Amino acid sequence: MADTKREIERKFEFSKAKSARRGVPDLTGTAAIAAVSDQGTVDLDAVYYDTPDRRLAADGLTLRRRTGGADEGWHLKLPVSPGVRDEIGAALSDTVPPSLAALVRSRVRGAGLQPQVRLLSSRKVSHLLDAGGALLAELSTDAVVAERGERTAAWTEVEVELADGVDPELLDAVEKTFRKAGLRVSDAPSKLARALAETAGEPPARPESGGPEGTTGAHVLAYLREQRDALVAQDPAVRRGLPDSVHQMRVASRRIRSAFKTYRKVIDRAATDPIGEELRWLAAELGVDRDQEVLLERIQNHLGELPRTLVIGPVRSRLRVWNTARRSASRRRALAVLDSARYVALLDSLDAVLDAPPLKKAAARPPEEVLSKAVLRDYGRLADRVAAALSLDEGHERDLALHDARKAAKRLRYAAESAEPVLGKQAKHLAKAGKSVQTLLGDHQDSVVAREALRGLAVQAAGAGESAFTWGVLYAREEALAERRERELPDIWAEASDPALRSPLE
Repeated sequence: MADTKREIERKFEFSKAKSARRGVPDLTGTAAIAAVSDQGTVDLDAVYYDTPDRRLAADGLTLRRRTGGADEGWHLKLPVSPGVRDEIGAALSDTVPPSLAALVRSRVRGAGLQPQVRLLSSRKVSHLLDAGGALLAELSTDAVVAERGERTAAWTEVEVELADGVDPELLDAVEKTFRKAGLRVSDAPSKLARALAETAGEPPARPESGGPEGTTGAHVLAYLREQRDALVAQDPAVRRGLPDSVHQMRVASRRIRSAFKTYRKVIDRAATDPIGEELRWLAAELGVDRDQEVLLERIQNHLGELPRTLVIGPVRSRLRVWNTARRSASRRRALAVLDSARYVALLDSLDAVLDAPPLKKAAARPPEEVLSKAVLRDYGRLADRVAAALSLDEGHERDLALHDARKAAKRLRYAAESAEPVLGKQAKHLAKAGKSVQTLLGDHQDSVVAREALRGLAVQAAGAGESAFTWGVLYAREEALAERRERELPDIWAEASDPALRSPLE
């Protein structure tokens, strides 16, 4: 089983040879540091693994096999924010542990992992303690030798890593003391990044073709690549079961698919439509787990709002059993999708079309006019779907039409948000309008889904000899909420369809 810890640290280097000879200053009295305890010196031997084209390094990930020290074994470090990484460890073995290989699969795919760099470090360790003797941070001074084939590099690096729960402001205080002593924050985000740079092996740049800067093609391709990167980055988070990761991965896949359609005058749909269908498949498969999570939260919230007199029978225990069975299956299904050859093929196809994009004539034009027309087309699509839904009587057909309108509202929102860097407030206001319609219709659709689930729970309860009364109360409540949202739609749509929102784009 892999172990995970949040690593908050700052790396420093000596700015001059004179300051290096003086060494690391005494940090006693800096902020809450009351004492510095020498922990001795340890020799570390780390081999870093990556693909031949160094895909992990390009995205700021490091995977190493290290011997020496108290935590020898395999370590995968995933960037969270500047100076913050999640370190996931596994026991020492001769090959990459499957648990870590899975977390880098969205980057590695079929390329394979090979040793790239070896780092030999002599590490002097000190503990920074508060007045009560509690650990605040670990101070390490590393004399590093990097080996990459016939090339080598050597340097000294100072690292301060916070203990769990310590305020990151301590690092600011340490940095201030270090600056006075001739140490500065290291330019390299990691030892591996520095080793690659100093042995002439920096990660190759990704292709960024999309036409000259300032063109529609350049803007659209930059947006699509940003969403591609977000999708790939969420893969390990989904595998780790991190909160909101499934949702964020679905959002990225939907934004790409939506942009392919919105910008069909810019990038050829003959190439993007097949990828769009695969993105739809991915979002739907991941949605099984995410939708169950949302559904449970909705039912629990409404159940919690009922008076006790209306909660009859083992309602909560039945809900818990029902959810556990469904979530267990949906979680396995999501992981199976990420491990599938179809998913890897989707990522490869997406990379291929973004590395060599099949651009159309509009891609060479300035973006203002092209983006405005694209956003307005998506608005017209939404207007047609809202009108069609409002013309229907209440019932199943209207529910389906409102669901289609919700998807159109989401597409308008995504289109306007993607155009915002170019169109500014004009697009921002229209994105906000699309979001208001999407939110209302999303709540309506959630009510439709919840009613179906509540009906099933009532059938299960009745079959087990339990009262189905409470499930019926919740069902009726969902009906009333859906009717309320339908009554609110004309007013919300009147605001969203105000011509003043569109006139600057026309």
